Amino acid sequence: MKKTKLGKLLLSGTMLTSVLFGFTSASSAADPVVMSGNPIITSIFTADPSAHVWSDGRIYLYPSHDIFPSRGSDLMDKYHVYSSDNMVDWVDEGEILSADDVPWGRPEGGFMWAPDAAYKNGTYYFYFPHPSDTNWNSSWKIGVATSSQPDSGFTVQGYIPGLPGSNMIDPNVFRDDDGTYYLYAGGGGVSYGAKLGADMMSIDGPIAQFTELQDYHEAPWVFKKDGLYYMTYADGNPGANRMRYATSANPLGPWTNRGVLLDPVAGSETTHGSVVAYKGNWYLFYHTAKVSNNGTLRSTSVDRLYFNADGTIQKVVQTEGGVPAVGPRSTATEVKYYDIVNANYSEYTQKTDYAMNAGNVTFGGGATRSGSTIENLHLTGSYIQLNGINGGASGGKALLTVEYASADGGPAFKVDASGDPYGDGYYLGMSNTGGWGSYTGVAKRLIDLNPGANNVVKLTGGMGGVNVSKVSISLKSSVPQTVTEYPVTGSNVTVGGGATKSGSSIENMHLSGAYFQVSGVNGGMGGNAQVTVVYGSADATSTFGMAIGSNTYSLTLPGTGGWSNYTGSVSKQVVLAAGTNNVIRFNGGAGGANVTKVIVTLNS
Repeated sequence: MKKTKLGKLLLSGTMLTSVLFGFTSASSAADPVVMSGNPIITSIFTADPSAHVWSDGRIYLYPSHDIFPSRGSDLMDKYHVYSSDNMVDWVDEGEILSADDVPWGRPEGGFMWAPDAAYKNGTYYFYFPHPSDTNWNSSWKIGVATSSQPDSGFTVQGYIPGLPGSNMIDPNVFRDDDGTYYLYAGGGGVSYGAKLGADMMSIDGPIAQFTELQDYHEAPWVFKKDGLYYMTYADGNPGANRMRYATSANPLGPWTNRGVLLDPVAGSETTHGSVVAYKGNWYLFYHTAKVSNNGTLRSTSVDRLYFNADGTIQKVVQTEGGVPAVGPRSTATEVKYYDIVNANYSEYTQKTDYAMNAGNVTFGGGATRSGSTIENLHLTGSYIQLNGINGGASGGKALLTVEYASADGGPAFKVDASGDPYGDGYYLGMSNTGGWGSYTGVAKRLIDLNPGANNVVKLTGGMGGVNVSKVSISLKSSVPQTVTEYPVTGSNVTVGGGATKSGSSIENMHLSGAYFQVSGVNGGMGGNAQVTVVYGSADATSTFGMAIGSNTYSLTLPGTGGWSNYTGSVSKQVVLAAGTNNVIRFNGGAGGANVTKVIVTLNS
């Protein structure tokens, strides 16, 4: 089965999401630099990504799957596969295995932790840790499933015998240059390695224990470059694991400790990743909890990895921009992070509000109604349900908006809707508004509805406390747009603070206090609009502040590879006043970018 639904993130109290779509287009020299954005997987929560490049030329990810509502790592019980041919457009190839498919597995299921994959003689091997008994901690096994395809058709064949039952998690399979395969695994401070047998399901020889690794905790990953073996792993730094690495002249050690490769990641105590070369670049895949701010709801990210001349690795810089495309645009089912951040809901104008004391609003599972609000949604099983929701004549995407108050950090709902094509639900995150009576929170996300007026939308709590005052459902309407370009050579564009006009661009925006502003911007009837900046930059990332009236915004500008490579384009949703007297000011001082044009898009 194919999964193409989008679960989204929360920024500044608003859930930002976007319609998931497939597209195909050809790139050209005039196209903007396309970045992956981080995280790169947004349809579901994924962690522990294992990356491989197979003979079809695509790069594949085999992550674990954090399931919400979050109950902790014991609930992880299924795996998806993702693939790309350009590092930017990722395809969710669907679910390939779950705990229900493991005949020897723990009766209660769950505990499908970090996996890996390998290929040999026409067969793809999928390795996964899973307990075989209710007493999970002492009954770990490394299961093996096989398929003739890298992304579907996997069947469990059994497990690797002769391995320790305790802490035998996080399998990694490495193929050496001579065709020999090695298995690495271990958690809880214990690390193992062994040569795999010719059948890829047995151990050939003794099992080595790597006691020399500094502060080893879990998550081994082995790769080879220029004849040197590298092992990355998670250390035991309390509450904020780091990724360390070691090197060796042999695949089974002894290992020489080299230091920290990746600092602690946002929102998650754990760290886990993989290193792979693809189309001439080296990459580190890893997870963070940036989307959810919940360490058991993690999301896969990627950044470039660089080696020094002596073979040591430079510490990886964690970015929001991710990595640039290494090939033409292609079909994708994962919407990029920037598209999520810049989501525009202005087309969803057919709005219906539902007060919490309305006749079609029910609640249960411990939730209670207090006047015009519903409370106690922190309780497991608590919910709000809206009945008789109109999905319009054709159904499809609708905008859900929840207005709320919360004194908790990072509460969330699982949203179920009648038109959900896969039945997994949607993630809706929220934030602390400063108090249970401070109803300033607004969270939004796109859901799917069926045609007609018999839809049901259910919000399930149990992930932090939140009091809800109103829920709205908005359907899409067709809104024509007006696009106006403002070249920076125009007389209505002024500069200051060291910024200069040079030919057709504005430069020196890296200087502290540098700015330029565009005057006489048409805001039409007023309201939501989109501002786009076209630029070139040799810096890795730059940031502009943007001020329009009393509103301020921030723009992140990924590098384009050169100051005169004017292929960069970033957009931000803003609010403009009615008429032609709007002034947009851009403040620099945080990295350089040469700007050629500002574009304003209005819904007319």
